Formats: sequence, C-alpha cells, structure tokens
Amino acid sequence: MEIMIRKAQPTPSDVHVNGPLTNISIAFMQDPRNFVADWVFPNIPVAKQSDLYFTYPRGMFLRSEMKKRAPATESAGIDYKVSNDNFFAEVYALHHDIPDQRRSNTDNPLQPDREATELLSLQALIHREKSWMTAYFAAGVWANDPTPSTLWDAASGSDPLADIETGISTMGESTGFEPNKGVMGRPVWGVIKNHADIVDRIKYGQTGPGAAKVSIEAFAQLAEIDEIRVSKAIENTAAEGATDSFSYIAGKHMLLCYAAPNPGLMVPSGGYTFSWSGYAGAGPAGQRISRERVPLKKADRVEIEQAYVQKLISSDLGYLLESVIS
Repeated sequence: MEIMIRKAQPTPSDVHVNGPLTNISIAFMQDPRNFVADWVFPNIPVAKQSDLYFTYPRGMFLRSEMKKRAPATESAGIDYKVSNDNFFAEVYALHHDIPDQRRSNTDNPLQPDREATELLSLQALIHREKSWMTAYFAAGVWANDPTPSTLWDAASGSDPLADIETGISTMGESTGFEPNKGVMGRPVWGVIKNHADIVDRIKYGQTGPGAAKVSIEAFAQLAEIDEIRVSKAIENTAAEGATDSFSYIAGKHMLLCYAAPNPGLMVPSGGYTFSWSGYAGAGPAGQRISRERVPLKKADRVEIEQAYVQKLISSDLGYLLESVIS
C-alpha cells in the first residue's frame, strides 16, 4: 500500500519579502564610491520583466533637409522610421543562512539579519559591476576602441589629453553628442594623476599653498568632460578554500561615453540598465530581500534577488581607449 505524505507549503509568515531588510539593501546598493556600472548605464526601473523600447535613426535627425519655400506652396517634408528593440531582465539570486545557535549567541538578535543583508548586497554590487565590465568595458563593443600609439605610462611621448580629445571630437562629429562621462580603472588613474603633463597643467592653475594635487574633478575639467569616475571595485577570483587572489574588476582602459542625464523617449544614451522594479517588493534597482525558515537546518535564510539587464543602446555613443597602460 502506498502512503502519501503531503508536505506543508510555506505560509506567508514563513517566506516573505522583508521590507526593512530590502531598504537596508537599497541604501547599500546606492553607494557610488567604488562602483560605476549603474552610473554609466543609467538605471530605468521597469514594471515588466521584458518589454520593447523604440529606436530612432540618428542619420535622419542630423541631415539638413530644410528648403526655400516659394509663395503658395507646401513646405518641404521630412519623416523618419521608428524601429524597436527589446530587453529581458534576468533574475539573479544568492542566500545566506543564519543558524539558530549563532542568533541565540548574539547580543542583538537582529544584527545577523543586517550583516547578512550587507553581505548579500555587496555580492549583488560586485555582480553588477563585473557583468558590466565584462560586457562593455572591452574591445569590440563600441564604434571606436583604439589603443594609444604611446601608452600613458611610457617614459616619454604619451599624451593622454590629446588621445581623449580625439575621442571627444570623433564621437561629436559622428553623433552630434560629445561624451559627458568618463570611466577608468584604478590602475589607469594611478598613472593619470602622476603624469607629468597633467600635473604641470593643474599646478599652474592652483591657487592654494602646498603640493599640486591632481583630483579627479580637476582632471575632468581639464579633459572637458562633465564627470569622470574611477572604478575601484575589487573581487577575490580564487575559489573557496584556495589562497585569496584580489584584483580590480575594471581593466586598463578608459571609456568616454554619452549617458542620458534624464532618460526618456527619444533621449539617446550609450546604454541603459533596465531593472525590474515590478518584481513583487523589489526596489528601484530590481533588488529585494526575503526571509524564510529552513526547518531541517534550524536556521533562517536571508536571500537577495536582483532582476536587471544592462543594455547597449548606441555603440556610437561610446569611445573606448583600450589598454592605455602596460
């Protein structure tokens, strides 16, 4: 005789999206100091996991079509074709279990939940940064990706500002938009801020006492780019149990790009991050924290999910200076 054992389904009190923990995660995710992915590709919260968006032909908008109008005649006409593309926000997840014994041995029983949330949120940030760097901070993605004829850390002859100016004018001439953002890896910034030409340009404009300091803001002004950021995010590439191996996620490149200050219809941008905020209880970056009981482990499980996709919109609105240092 077969005996059927019916397993009880989790109740809403057993598994639920935890609002306070999600809020902690949102605050953690918005820390911009070391991570740049959502800054380069502006985040757009979307209600649906997948959808369409419209694309417009750049060439038609930049063609000169206005003509002289004779009396009692129609004006010259212009039209353009609208196409569309789509996005699909994949869901990524990770969990951390808090054993009852650890919680019972903690002075503040809620602290393990916060620690788990911060741990998982950091993992989510690393995932977003690495995903973007792998896909878009690399050769073969943007319309132009030259390597400087003289690398910027060469003993002599390099000219980072001239290389950047070439990128600015190349993008401006082909799109009508000059880059408003620049991104570089931390090793590249280490070379830039000590480059003799740049130090000389900045120190002669310095008014205060003391040694000349090349700040990232001063360099951005010198390069005539609205804002430049340095990706300082690191990761441990070693497998668990092996000797730790830490390295910067960003490569030895510098990207110049145009990113829409106010994303919207008919607003060009190098790329966007579509985050599924409509995923029940998710924040604007598509992330949510849930808690559930794991009876067999005598533990509480804290889980993070993030649903997003980083989408290239226009390869012409990016100019990658590839492998600028050795």
